[in-house]
Amino acid sequence: MAGRAGQIVLAAEHVSKSFAGVKALDDVDFDLRYGEVHALMGENGAGKSTLMKILAGVHTSYDGAIQVEGHAVSFAGVRDAEAAGVAIIHQELNLVPELSVADNIFLGREPLIGAVFIDRRRIVRAAGRLLQRLGVKIAPESRVAELRVGEQQLVEIAKALSLNARILIMDEPTSALSSSECETLFKIVRQLASEDVAIIYTSHRIEEVLDLADRVTVLRDGRRVVTAPIDELSHRAIISAMVGRDIAASDRVAAANDGAVVLSVRDLTLDTLSSRGWRRTLHGISFLLRRGEILGIGGLLGSGRTEILESIFGAVRGWRGGEIAIDGIAVDINSPADAYRLGLALVSEDRKERGLHLSASICDNIALPSIGAMSQFGLRAFARERGLAADMVRRLSVRCTGIGQVAASLSGGNQQKIVIGKWLATEPRILLLDEPTRGIDVGAKQEIYRLIFDLAKQGLGIVVVTSEMPELLLLSDRILVMCEGRQTGILRREEATEETVMRLAAPGMAEWSQGAPM
Repeated sequence: MAGRAGQIVLAAEHVSKSFAGVKALDDVDFDLRYGEVHALMGENGAGKSTLMKILAGVHTSYDGAIQVEGHAVSFAGVRDAEAAGVAIIHQELNLVPELSVADNIFLGREPLIGAVFIDRRRIVRAAGRLLQRLGVKIAPESRVAELRVGEQQLVEIAKALSLNARILIMDEPTSALSSSECETLFKIVRQLASEDVAIIYTSHRIEEVLDLADRVTVLRDGRRVVTAPIDELSHRAIISAMVGRDIAASDRVAAANDGAVVLSVRDLTLDTLSSRGWRRTLHGISFLLRRGEILGIGGLLGSGRTEILESIFGAVRGWRGGEIAIDGIAVDINSPADAYRLGLALVSEDRKERGLHLSASICDNIALPSIGAMSQFGLRAFARERGLAADMVRRLSVRCTGIGQVAASLSGGNQQKIVIGKWLATEPRILLLDEPTRGIDVGAKQEIYRLIFDLAKQGLGIVVVTSEMPELLLLSDRILVMCEGRQTGILRREEATEETVMRLAAPGMAEWSQGAPM
């Protein structure tokens, strides 16, 4: 394969695909070259997933033509695509947790001894060579369930390479990875490209695309709107192509400093139990939140950001110390039910695991926290629930067929609106948001941002945890920075920059923030 860099290995011509009469792809052309990282971008519903699934043999019925190495192909399924050298790594990893790394890599393709017994030694050796090629130190016989998400992502890549894939399709590979795991992944992607592997890479994170990709194709409403080398595109140009308009930075003025204090946290500590025994997760966290203010919490993965929100909401397991006061009155919050009664709401970072009942309707999801308050004589008030859900869908501009639509069938952005909506329906005074835009596209992000700003304008006190630095700087009136369970500073909007936040978030700070909450 060496020496083919720059030659077209895959081409899709005039590809169209409809679902129930709705066009997901409309006359799309796309090509991929050996040794390149070609980013495929667009809002949710733009057609990215449909195109990837056609190229990977998941969708077999469509209009148009596909060529691999100049030869027309028509895949009857995923196995056909894999035989042609095309492999896809889905956003939701497709591994069996209880099996070993080696078993997962060769699952369904195990070499046999005498056509009867699985040749385990051969599997382990082959898996070891693949992992060594990627430069990762994962034991082939370790259980997948014991691996971090980033390591599982690398096992998926090794599995694709075991198929002798010349074309690798990666769907949102960094959506659940830490910064260090992302760097490891980027290094491997660049290495594979240097070996002439052709890579289709989808991501909502424009910064990483600008850093990693050679070319970018943007889809909008099922049509291709641009394909260009990365050095011809800017951050703003990509966003404009994705949403069809320019999105300006926020012109929101910082909240007034004289707003009434709605939440006071003083000397918050948390001890949690792990396999190594008890350890202190939070060390003396103190801050104030005022009416109409957005307080951002920044820091690296594992710095204690989520634990702060969960401790305030009574949703954490462990021993909590310190004082929490609402409207100047000390309160005991020992469970989410206590927090709910006091006017707090928490939007968790994992909407699919902890935020939504995916098999339930939009109506049931929105009404869930409010069912008790709306019930009469112990019976559910279905008419009131439907009215509440319909009102929230209108208020948040949820794109759906109706309040009876199942939550699992919604796009990521609309799912996130439902999670936020179910808590807004409880009329909270304090809103805790943990990674509110994780896994949603840039257009949906802007809608969530506007919603957060509107809620602050209405007087809600809002605490936001986010791993995306531009988002943290855009949303926050003040930023509390965390490092290894300690707060290292609280920055006002006008003094917060990427450099100052990262300096405070980096381990090894000589001095820790002390004193009264700000």
